[in-house]
Parts: sequence; C-alpha cells; structure tokens
Amino acid sequence: MYWTILGFRIVQPPSYTRIMAAGKQRKLLDPGSRAPDFRLPGLEGGTVALQEILANGPAVIAFFKTTCPVCQLTLPYLERIHKGGTLPVYAISQDDAEDTREFNRQFGVTFPTLLDTGRSGYPVSDAFGISSVPTTFVVERDGGISRVIEGWSKREIEWLGGLAGVEAIRRGDNVPEWKPG
Repeated sequence: MYWTILGFRIVQPPSYTRIMAAGKQRKLLDPGSRAPDFRLPGLEGGTVALQEILANGPAVIAFFKTTCPVCQLTLPYLERIHKGGTLPVYAISQDDAEDTREFNRQFGVTFPTLLDTGRSGYPVSDAFGISSVPTTFVVERDGGISRVIEGWSKREIEWLGGLAGVEAIRRGDNVPEWKPG
C-alpha cells in the first residue's frame, strides 16, 4: 500500500514500524530516579526480580540486542567487570532465548542474563525508557539509579572497572572513546 504526497510515493511502513511509532516513547530514566521494580525470566530458567539483584548491594544492569554492534563491543568489557566479582553485572536481552544464548557463547558472556522480549512487549525496557542499546545503569541497593551510560564510552567503562576494582580496558585494547547505541 502507498500514498502519493506532493508527487512523492510514500510506502506504508511495515507493521512493526507502525506499532512502535504509535507507542509513546518514555523518557530514559536519569541518575537520581528510582529503578522500576521488575521480575523477568532468566536465560537459564527461573525468574529474577530487581530486589534479588540488589539484595547484596549495587549492581550493573545493561540492556542489549544481539544484533547491535555496539552491544557486541560493550558486553565483553562488562564481562571483565563481572569476573572481578565485586560488582554484580546483569544483562537484559531484548531478543529470544536462542539468539541470546548464541550471543553469550560467541562473546564470552557468563553473567546472568534476563529476557525482556518483543513477545512480552518489552515491559522492563519501556519502564526504564530504553530507546537505544546498549544502555547501562548502575542501580544502588536502595533502587536508586546512580549512573546511566548510553552506547559505548571508554571513560565510563573505565569508571565501572574502577568501581569494581578491575582493569576493564587493558593495554593493547584498541577501543574507541565513544560510540552511540
């Protein structure tokens, strides 16, 4: 289906685009905001709630898609932070379990991964106001958001590494200073 407007042929967008454009875009949560409570299915079974993630202190929560090149750059560095053991890292995938499992295998991600898929309507992504990935939050034990990182930022990854007592970016790592999500 198409329309002609001012002599230009306008093609009707695919249904996904119409549905997404029709939804109201929520504003990305800022530092100082409270993280919305959630419970999501885990990639390896069961469910995990925000309260459980924060039970022992602050945590990093990173939203991603498996096909996102900037996510493919970012998550292996979050894995280094996770391996340090002092700052829990959780990923929230916007893809199905099969694609997410393959992504984790390919990029060496071992930290807990939760699923917030299109099939479920992306309820947690929407509650956090996610419009691009990766978007990473540091959430304090009380549920307050203390840091928000959109896309890739070498400086922010180094800061997260420092928070965890880990050298996240090592000598010889050839990474850009910044990449948008």
